[in-house]
Amino acid sequence: MKPTNAPTRKALALATGFITPYRWQVVGAVLALTFTAGITLSLGQGLRLLVDEGFATRSPELLNQSVALFAVLILALAIGTFARFYLVSWIGERVVADIRSQVFDHLVDLHPGFYETNRGLEIQSRLTADTTVLQSVIGSTVSIALRNALMLLGGVVLLFITNPKLTSIVMLAIPLVIAPILFFGRRVRKLSRLSQDRVADVGSYVGEILGQIKTVQAYNHQSRDKTRFATVVEDAFQVARQRIRQRAWLTFVVILLVLGAIGVMLWVGGMDVIAGRISGGELAAFVFYSLIVGVSAGALSEVIGELQRAAGAGARIAELLRTEREIAAPPVEDLCHLPERIQGNVVFENLAFAYPGRPEVNAIDGFSLQICPGETLALVGPSGAGKSTLFDLLLRFFDPTSGRITLEGCDIRLLDPIDLRRCFALVSQNPTLFHGSVVENIRYGRPGATLDEVIAAARAAHADEFIQQMPQGYDTHLGDAGLGLSGGQKQRLAIARALLTDAPMLLLDEATSALDAQSEHLIQQALPALMQGRTTLVIAHRLATVQHADRIAVMDGGRLVALGTHSELIESNPLYARLAQLQFGTHGA
Repeated sequence: MKPTNAPTRKALALATGFITPYRWQVVGAVLALTFTAGITLSLGQGLRLLVDEGFATRSPELLNQSVALFAVLILALAIGTFARFYLVSWIGERVVADIRSQVFDHLVDLHPGFYETNRGLEIQSRLTADTTVLQSVIGSTVSIALRNALMLLGGVVLLFITNPKLTSIVMLAIPLVIAPILFFGRRVRKLSRLSQDRVADVGSYVGEILGQIKTVQAYNHQSRDKTRFATVVEDAFQVARQRIRQRAWLTFVVILLVLGAIGVMLWVGGMDVIAGRISGGELAAFVFYSLIVGVSAGALSEVIGELQRAAGAGARIAELLRTEREIAAPPVEDLCHLPERIQGNVVFENLAFAYPGRPEVNAIDGFSLQICPGETLALVGPSGAGKSTLFDLLLRFFDPTSGRITLEGCDIRLLDPIDLRRCFALVSQNPTLFHGSVVENIRYGRPGATLDEVIAAARAAHADEFIQQMPQGYDTHLGDAGLGLSGGQKQRLAIARALLTDAPMLLLDEATSALDAQSEHLIQQALPALMQGRTTLVIAHRLATVQHADRIAVMDGGRLVALGTHSELIESNPLYARLAQLQFGTHGA
């Protein structure tokens, strides 16, 4: 059975690992915190002197001394509080920045299969919302908890020193306080984790809808999405309401019991002052320490809920960091190295592969093929034939279930993925553009390229003309995913990026599909420059775009069913002949 405090342990382990590099700042914060707690507790003695030696004696000199001491204590408290606040807040911000960086670094190295089974927007929520919770806790709540714990402990000790009889009355409330903390704490911890999950659902839904706003509005789906979002928000609210109610009950019970005990103590102490058994200053100091104990206990009961919430957030982040990288470089002793410029000799040997989310169906099944350096090979076949999956395997986004792929005679599983992928330039059916300038998007595969090289690549891709017409030319900032550009313009920017990358192998995934005739014509003019001197793999549904390829591989059901030139396949393969008949309207091109 899993321990109930497992999330707390995970959160502590996570925080400890990130805080350790800043141990000296932590030491300084702890010293400042201890100093301020000590000064606060000393104020009680200053109050006792003020009452007994200042007020009671009616001596101006003693009153001045008592007030001066009180002022010194207040100044020391202010200085200590400044140091504590600065150091604790700095640690919180620094640690959370490190956590975010490490989580992001880990996420971008995880294989794409991870994102098939995990919602990207929910993961984004963990990286933002959960780390914000941790920042609040590390940079504030932990300090409050430690300070109040010290004040509680120190206050109890000074209560005993000041008056053991009255202290025993206050101590009777402690077991009554601990019981509800334990009882409600378990509930708060469970609800805190659930609340974080519901908040992540809200963020995921917002990102999904706003990211596809054109589709939403095109289908007049706004009212349904508003209703669904209201349901998601209400679910998050209901969980938060349960968590808040449990915390409120916890605070109510603690304050009632602690301050109730102080009320009883005041009545007993007042009777002792009247009887002359203790002085007014002792009672004032005792009341001061009692209030410190009561307020500290109440504050601790409140921050326990925040700490439990942080435990849930920390556990979720720890889960991400523990996710293993299934695609990684092999041990150094097994590592294979590629030459600086490869020839482009690729061999698929009896490949079989099924996607993790669909293990019962093989996307690739017994596929074998050799690609010669410098040739252009086209992959054609019906949708779902496995063409794009071959690209995924070649780029090692996934590893095959059986069989292997070799590049320059080396099994790609023995290559560092970075070394492997530098050999390829990818132009996909829906090219990815990022929020940033045109020049930054073209430079994406080669950040060190000069502006002249960027412009040369854009001209070769027939993109320079429309770029020059943009408001700031190459410095024009694009919207998210290139919002505002046509499909042909996006594709030509992607081709310019691939040209600038200058990789020895080119992967074209439906590079001219779904484009108008003019855009397709411009891109067809740009492709020869891109393919020149490179080994090229082309996925295409339009046979007209690949009929002049050196060879055409016909795929169906994840298998290679035919291989040859356009004219050879027209005569020998019924599937290819049927595709040609449908597209060309005749039995040939």
